[in-house]
Amino acid sequence: MEETIVVRNLRKSFRTAVRRTGVRNILRNMVRPDMRSVRAVDNISFSVSRGEVLAFIGPNGAGKSTTIKLITGILHPDGADALSVLGLDPQRQRKALSYRIGTVFGQKSQLWFHLPPQDSFRLLGDIYDMSRPDVERRIAELTEAFDIGDYLRVPVRKLSLGERIRCEIAASMLHRPEVLFLDEPTIGLDVVVKQRIRDLIARVNREERMTVFLTSHDTGDIEKLCKRVIVVNHGSIVLDDNVKNLKYSFFNRKIVELRMEAELKLDCPGVAVLKQKDYAAKLEVDLAKISMEAAFAEIARSNKILDITVTNPPMEEVIAEIYGRAAPAGGTG
Repeated sequence: MEETIVVRNLRKSFRTAVRRTGVRNILRNMVRPDMRSVRAVDNISFSVSRGEVLAFIGPNGAGKSTTIKLITGILHPDGADALSVLGLDPQRQRKALSYRIGTVFGQKSQLWFHLPPQDSFRLLGDIYDMSRPDVERRIAELTEAFDIGDYLRVPVRKLSLGERIRCEIAASMLHRPEVLFLDEPTIGLDVVVKQRIRDLIARVNREERMTVFLTSHDTGDIEKLCKRVIVVNHGSIVLDDNVKNLKYSFFNRKIVELRMEAELKLDCPGVAVLKQKDYAAKLEVDLAKISMEAAFAEIARSNKILDITVTNPPMEEVIAEIYGRAAPAGGTG
């Protein structure tokens, strides 16, 4: 298959100040701090095929965002045996590459805060050297695909987070990019809006055969969107596997929070009580031992439920488990 992204032995280090405590060290920290080198990306190698949706995950500080910035040309690497996106060198051909990729960062907007999205779309069209008729056609296509017609003329500052993210993704696709980089696109969104964003990403991948490079702390994003996942920690690749394997090995737990009319009564293999207080309880369901349907039936058989919430375990816990199992093997992917 055609390789869209090629990375071979990519390296990046940063120098950072070592902060010393104590009154005597205050001036020293300001005038001549001690410095140390931190390897943010440590000889990682991987490739991404055209049309693939890849999850690139890891704990905070693992090197995910640094890797994206190196791949997109924002940062320069210390070295790499190979680094290309769509056959282009991200450093030497950054301008040419910017016309062929799109980016969405959950914490940083490309839409002008006080302008309505349609004004930002048209301005971005000018930046990407698109003709006005082409821009208007593309806005119409994206408006229908993302169902954002009600928001086009509303200042961005008045949009909800979910509405803004939909417009952000639409903006990143205005110039028909071949690769879309999504850094935490569903962060801070509620369950319903998250699912809608996932549906949109899956649709553009399917219909436009767009390669998607995704980072996320939500296991739901990975399960619903991706076929392959790369796990990084301390700048190195810990695991590179398909999501189907990980789903049975690591994504096989659900957290269930209950509110009941009385104290919890439960004796069910595969369901563990994590926390219980008065008429509330937090449970963990092991899907390798029991289905959600059977677990719900058993819980409801012995308890009168007033409210129930089902969530995935925190991504940090999943990654810690993956890292714990992968570390003894000594591989870095």
